[in-house]
Amino acid sequence: MSNLLEGKTALILGIANKWSLAYAIAQAFWREGATLALTYLGDRQKIAIEEMSAGMPLAGLWPCDVTKEEDLLALTDSLRALNRPLDAVVHSLAFANREDLSRPFVETGRAGFLLAQEVSAFSLVAVARATTPVMTNGGALMTLTYLGSTRVVPNYNVMGVAKASLEACVRYLASDLGPQRIRVNAISAGPVKTASARAIKDFTTILDYVAQRSPLRRNTDPAEVADTAVFLASDLGRGVTANTIFVDAGIQIMGL
Repeated sequence: MSNLLEGKTALILGIANKWSLAYAIAQAFWREGATLALTYLGDRQKIAIEEMSAGMPLAGLWPCDVTKEEDLLALTDSLRALNRPLDAVVHSLAFANREDLSRPFVETGRAGFLLAQEVSAFSLVAVARATTPVMTNGGALMTLTYLGSTRVVPNYNVMGVAKASLEACVRYLASDLGPQRIRVNAISAGPVKTASARAIKDFTTILDYVAQRSPLRRNTDPAEVADTAVFLASDLGRGVTANTIFVDAGIQIMGL
């Protein structure tokens, strides 16, 4: 690559640990010359992100719980205080109760359903409201999704429904924000060994299936997802919006 993001500032929400897709994206953005702003949830996560981001060009590291309006308002204020336009936002946030991933979908409770929707889907809308006021030169807003949004994946359950809602949010936000030259897209990554994936029952079975049946006969490399995020954030992606881009070794085309 060749400094595709030089001079750009990017906000990344959702780094949890070194296995996070958000962390892979942060590394790729750093490689391509972007200045980063990161968020964390809780003091323990702050310490971890400080360690992981050592050496990265950080404009800010701020607390942000997307279920709290006060945190989102504070995020807007922090971004304004940078006195520079924000060029890219990476939303890599999702959550569902473990029990709602391990039992039949029909048994999902109201509270668990609403929690998954709030954190995994509505938060993209909330983050867009918090960040677009400082995206004065336009830019790219992107999120992470998965094939379970449109196909039934065993044990994905309420998260699949939340991802379907997330992808609909992408399309409506793209329509709303297009006049401001803000592009909104989703990256549908293949299954990757992240900490959150461990909550999915029999996840290794899914990995084995993809490695055997995908057109590329392998699983997804987080670096491939990160490079796609670089493309979307860069000027190379200037004509791409309202799309779900698959980075999954081609598994989405397979029937059986």
